[in-house]
Amino acid sequence: MAPWLIAAILTQGALALGLLWYLGTIRIPMVMRGEVRIDDIALERKGWPKREWQASNAFDNQFQLPVLFYVGAGLALYFGPTSLEVALAWLFVVTRYAHAFVHITDNHVIRRFAAYFAGLLLLCLFWLDLAVRLVLSL
Repeated sequence: MAPWLIAAILTQGALALGLLWYLGTIRIPMVMRGEVRIDDIALERKGWPKREWQASNAFDNQFQLPVLFYVGAGLALYFGPTSLEVALAWLFVVTRYAHAFVHITDNHVIRRFAAYFAGLLLLCLFWLDLAVRLVLSL
């Protein structure tokens, strides 16, 4: 089971790195073409257009719930992951990809929230499972 959980962790990490790459493909050309002045973005984000904000927010979101996912996945690896934990991990990762996709496309708030909330529920189940395993191992 451990290789499948590690694959989920790497897939989640790939999402963050992919979003960062995408953000670079937006930012660098805008600066190079002079559409965005460096002085306007040096200290705050207000100088960026909406498309950049969407991508930037999608990237920033990878350091919220996913941080708890990484910690939980590390604990699961320590205990020896169960098939339930691997399934919950993969479902969580799918919701993060859905959330990011909505964020960088039409940014439909209801759909984005639905993906976020589904991921939150899956993460809560993941942590509950880990807590039960800890209590049972005492």
